[in-house]
Amino acid sequence: MRPGDDPGVDPEDRGRGAGHGASEQVAETIAEGLRGAGPAAAPGRLCAVAVALLPVDGASVSLRGDGMPLQLAASGPGAARLGQLQATLGDGPCRNVLRTGRAVLVRDLAAADCADRWPVFVQQALGAGVRAVYALPLGSEDTCVGTLDLYRDTPGGLTARQLRTARLVAGVMTVALMDLPHGPPDGDGPWLSGLAADHDRVHQAVGMIMVQLGIGADEALARLRGDAFAHGRTALEVALDVVFHRRRFDSP
Repeated sequence: MRPGDDPGVDPEDRGRGAGHGASEQVAETIAEGLRGAGPAAAPGRLCAVAVALLPVDGASVSLRGDGMPLQLAASGPGAARLGQLQATLGDGPCRNVLRTGRAVLVRDLAAADCADRWPVFVQQALGAGVRAVYALPLGSEDTCVGTLDLYRDTPGGLTARQLRTARLVAGVMTVALMDLPHGPPDGDGPWLSGLAADHDRVHQAVGMIMVQLGIGADEALARLRGDAFAHGRTALEVALDVVFHRRRFDSP
């Protein structure tokens, strides 16, 4: 097992029945955080609830997508940027979770094994003041549909009770995602139809780069991500420039 992967049950806070009352309080906090929220607002509310319940400074949620994950919501701009960074780089704890369906709990991004595992993401995250990341899968045991990513500005792990809380939030998040409408929006929420449009733009841009450079899809996506990272932008921002002919990839 790699360092940082979910080690299973933490020996701390393992007492029989000790967490029953705490679990009820967590459930009440989640319910209060969701009170009055429509389906489209629920993921963002749950990100805020995660920050309130856990020793973390930010949270974001992303859905699995072809080629790259799509960010659905975040607790704030810093967490949103970190989620977008992982999607742009095609690297980071979120990507490992999507690939394996297992949680990745990173106590300290400054550890040598993290730099070996995610060299660019670690450099960028540390530069943003992040020291620990906890990424949990969304979905079922058989299918991972996305990730809940938690960010912390100080190193350290989660106790068994805190990990149970994080998994409870992830479970409620999964249910919330199932309730999101797929049709045309009738409000200002982050609708799945809008995410699908963003996803289509990225694929359209990849196709245009393939034609411009005469390369395959994987390399075209890598070029798109590389250009975004080099200019401090997201992959979607560069994709939109390509689609609307504001950016062209030419052979050297």
